[in-house]
Amino acid sequence: MNINPSKIACVSFSGQMMGCLPVDEKGRALRRSIIWADQRAVAETEFVRAAFGGDRMYEVTGTSVAPNYSLEKILWLKNNERDTYDKACKFLNAKDYIVYRLTGNFATDCSDASGTNLFDIKKKVWSHDIVKATGVDASKLPDVYVSTDVVGGVTAEAAQETGLMPGTPVVIGGGDGPCATVGAGAVEEGDIYNYFGSSSWISVTTSKPLYDPNQATFNLCHLDPEFYMAPGTMQSAGGSYEWMREVLSDIGKVAKGEALTLDFEALNAEAMKSVPGAHALLFLPYLMGERCPYWNPDARGAFIGLTRGHTLADIIRAVFEGPIFNLRVIIDLFQAQGIRSSEIRLIGGAVKSDFICRLMADIYEMDVLRPYVLEEATSFGAAVAGGVGVGMYKGFHVVKDMIRIKDRIKPEESNCAKYRALYPAFKNAYTQLIDIFKVLAGQ
Repeated sequence: MNINPSKIACVSFSGQMMGCLPVDEKGRALRRSIIWADQRAVAETEFVRAAFGGDRMYEVTGTSVAPNYSLEKILWLKNNERDTYDKACKFLNAKDYIVYRLTGNFATDCSDASGTNLFDIKKKVWSHDIVKATGVDASKLPDVYVSTDVVGGVTAEAAQETGLMPGTPVVIGGGDGPCATVGAGAVEEGDIYNYFGSSSWISVTTSKPLYDPNQATFNLCHLDPEFYMAPGTMQSAGGSYEWMREVLSDIGKVAKGEALTLDFEALNAEAMKSVPGAHALLFLPYLMGERCPYWNPDARGAFIGLTRGHTLADIIRAVFEGPIFNLRVIIDLFQAQGIRSSEIRLIGGAVKSDFICRLMADIYEMDVLRPYVLEEATSFGAAVAGGVGVGMYKGFHVVKDMIRIKDRIKPEESNCAKYRALYPAFKNAYTQLIDIFKVLAGQ
């Protein structure tokens, strides 16, 4: 785009969370970042649970002890790549690295910090008690700012590299989940939305942390310092669809000797040849372990109920329905905590599909609201944070007037009844397979 750099009011960010990128004192990466989905730090997770306590961690940070978080990844480096740990000046998340490249300043924000297992989410500071208990060097953690804070200006060197004006304000922004929360319009108490991409989450906006008695859901700082967001996040939502497409493409290649190109519209069309419930075929979508509601890195995917009579359409439909059944479990967790809503907003590339939106309405038994813009919620949220940071907007409430709803999909009772009958079996299937998952994970 041909934009005059002088017209750019600020630069702001959204980025993937719960990572671990060690950099030296000049901001040079010492290794590739360990990303949110990485589950290697199992031993470190057990160490943290023993050293600080799982219940205490959840109370202080709003998050359970798990290998997904930055603390456990940092400890993995300390235990397995000690030279890298010792050389590290700071451990950063994705957006924080780019902020350093633009400004020369090491910084993060409350939302990203709240996804590390190291941050006191009520006091909004790095937890001295966690640092002390786990032996992490606190000097290796960046300074924490509110998401709307200007953390520096674009340096002359960065301006030359990017084409930005020197001195352009850099607003720290936030992690992708909190940015998506703003971009979805969930900026008031009780607002609930569903992001559906490779991973997926259900999130509700609250004025104080929302603690689940079983620690299935967690809490992050909202971009607006007056609020929190309480998400329940699953690993492989659209990722299950991507896996299915890849497998079918490989089968086509074997059969025809050439690559088979399958798009999601073709998969949708095939799935629609089946019926709600896929003729009593269930798919457990735990292809990368699972976070909410089970927090089990050993969890595995499974088809339950396959018979000789099942067709390809049934198999595809079951894979489409499985992640949405799992998200229904998360919705039920929030309802048990007193969150009541008859509607939910959708964002993410997968909900371009009318078929997927129909499945959501019928399995959730809620109206689903689909905005016109689905895939830019994270960058939209970051942009609003930047606008608030430099005084262009008075507050995050402005998004309510910016977001336009394209359609409202209402549940169909006949479909709901079929899913309602299968839903208990879906939940029980995971419970019955826990021991088998553990055996398989050890092979």
